[in-house]
Amino acid sequence: MNKFKKFFYYLLNNRRAIKLVLLYKFAKFYSDEKFLKKLFRIRMGYELNLDNPQTFSEKLQWLKLYNRKPEYTQMVDKFGVKEYVANIIGEEYIIPTLCVWDRVEDIDWDALPNQFVLKCTHDSGGLVICKDKATLDIQKATKKLKKSMQRDYFYDNREWPYKNVKKRIIAEKFIEVQGHQDIPDYKFFCFNGEPMYCQVIRDRNTKETIDFYDMKWNHMPFVGLNPVAKNVLEPILRNGLQPVVKPLHLDNMIAVCKKLAKNIPFSRIDLYVVEDREYFGEITFYPMSGMGGFHPQEWNYTFGSWIKLPQK
Repeated sequence: MNKFKKFFYYLLNNRRAIKLVLLYKFAKFYSDEKFLKKLFRIRMGYELNLDNPQTFSEKLQWLKLYNRKPEYTQMVDKFGVKEYVANIIGEEYIIPTLCVWDRVEDIDWDALPNQFVLKCTHDSGGLVICKDKATLDIQKATKKLKKSMQRDYFYDNREWPYKNVKKRIIAEKFIEVQGHQDIPDYKFFCFNGEPMYCQVIRDRNTKETIDFYDMKWNHMPFVGLNPVAKNVLEPILRNGLQPVVKPLHLDNMIAVCKKLAKNIPFSRIDLYVVEDREYFGEITFYPMSGMGGFHPQEWNYTFGSWIKLPQK
């Protein structure tokens, strides 16, 4: 059975998928509010209440529509954000940029070092990690980047800050942590400028685990925003892995997040730690576009209660 037939049969047996396909087909004809209400109903299974939002998921949709500050565009631009962040916390937290191109065809592969990371500035997911240029499939990487450059990320989930981000490709220095296939992500959930929980993602491309910790580094009895994470509910060992060791410079990481999240109703500040040194990853306003699940579900309401929405 070819891919088209498999996709066709999948749609026939999945009403939710059919609704999504139809919604995205006509997405550009809907206002942002109408589109989000339809998408939310399909993905979350209940009506989006914008008049009196209560859950974390609902409030993130509200923020997409009504909290539109011009600086947010630079903050989600994977190239522009480097200058923004450096001005607040210093250049030492920035992963060095090797080069920037406006088109995939302009990439000078020969000039790149043996290890590097390529990413598009305007979307999420258009990432090429090269650990050994001699084994890199340049044709495959080019295809992936071209597909990403054609993507209008704003229309996927109406995340407003991405609407006017300039499409570019950047090459960054490759950084790694010994003993890890992937660098652990420390994702600080900040509510009205205050970091309250850190989501730690390990071994993203192998045996991914996702844990939440409070700011005293107590492991939390919930998981969220990714169904893969259900396996971390047990309080002791998970997948044979010990709980994440408290970062050596946690206090400094919290201080950095407070500076970057200042005066923002909700933001997630991502940091990496390499050889006892912190690096900035990205600023996210809508994790999983506000349409991820929590286990137990009550934490969707708990997270939502901490977001104090500004005036329209």
